Amino acid sequence: MSPKFSRLFFLVFHNGRVYYGIQMIIAEVIMKRYCFPYIEKDLKNKMVFLGGPRQAGKTTLGKALLAKTSGVYFNWDNDEDRRDLLGKQWRADSPLVVFDELHKYPLWKRWIKGCYDVKPDHQQYFVTGSARLDLYKKGGDSLLGRYHYWRLHPLTIDEIPEHMPLQEAYERLLSVGGFPEPFLSGDQREARRWRQERFQRVLREDVRDLEKIREIQLLQLFVDSLRTRVGGLTTLANIAADVQISPKTAKSWLTIAENMYLCFAVYPYTTNLARSILKPPKVYFFDNADTAENSGMRLENLVATTLLKRLHFLEDYYGYRCALHYVRDKDGREVDFLTLVDGKIHELIEVKSTDSTLSSSLKYYAEKLKPTHAVQLVGNLKRSFDKENIHVAHPRDYFTPPLW
Repeated sequence: MSPKFSRLFFLVFHNGRVYYGIQMIIAEVIMKRYCFPYIEKDLKNKMVFLGGPRQAGKTTLGKALLAKTSGVYFNWDNDEDRRDLLGKQWRADSPLVVFDELHKYPLWKRWIKGCYDVKPDHQQYFVTGSARLDLYKKGGDSLLGRYHYWRLHPLTIDEIPEHMPLQEAYERLLSVGGFPEPFLSGDQREARRWRQERFQRVLREDVRDLEKIREIQLLQLFVDSLRTRVGGLTTLANIAADVQISPKTAKSWLTIAENMYLCFAVYPYTTNLARSILKPPKVYFFDNADTAENSGMRLENLVATTLLKRLHFLEDYYGYRCALHYVRDKDGREVDFLTLVDGKIHELIEVKSTDSTLSSSLKYYAEKLKPTHAVQLVGNLKRSFDKENIHVAHPRDYFTPPLW
């Protein structure tokens, strides 16, 4: 294990503040996140809204932006900050104003529009939320043209801290997940405690604030059922029967779990979008360690989160229309992932834990769909190779260098 990234038990004085050792490293890592320089650039022209999973680093990123300029920070969950925020009590000469978790205010859209339309030209607004800010827009006029929307993902294979060996980072992603705190500590026991606390906060605070759900315990059972089905077809009617809820409720709860950045659904590829949505999705988790402790399942989940993060970057920064799908036909031929960029098939990717023998389904669909890249990722592969127009590689190698 690299000494710099072993569990640290000391205090560090930095920029006038005292940090616990691991917090200091988290702050340093956040300032080097893949989207940080692009968000700085976007802030010069418009507001920036940053969505993403709880504990992915949104608050720390906002404070890192403040550390590079100056300004004021408001957290909706803090009573004093909330009063000052609603009273618009910040200096007119503040270069940057950060509004954390603002989406929990029911009238946030109308309120921020009013502030933005009368702000001084030099002042920048940065808004974060642990739910999808592009969905939770309640009341008032449109904010169209006033903001750029970004999604912050946990760490993935293509975004690891400097000086951490690639293999060590890969193993941590599979064991403790990519959220900064458990990833950087590398402590399995602490990671389990952290994960449980985060999950409970999402269910009992975020869901409570934004959705009307009385059966929180059943919602937890529903999410637990999804964890054991990662990588397989998720038939919501079957989960509904197990949890004793209606299929309609199960569909609604999956949408809520997606909106809270707990998980995301991947639908089959078809030229008919309506038909695709009616077919069973596959469900993956933003926290790789949220899945069942199955090596194959976690490997596939890791590939899914890495692909989604890359596609979101292409959308958020470059403005491409992107989508992540799987491919399956009535004869049972299936490929794990298909990426679409502006309507064109970019990648076909099959994931295997140990088998480097070319997948017959991947060969079939590579010939039929003509993707830009046909790839088989193998978790224990020692050396990459190309065969029959298919690239076979270790996930660790395929996702290096980073897209950004």
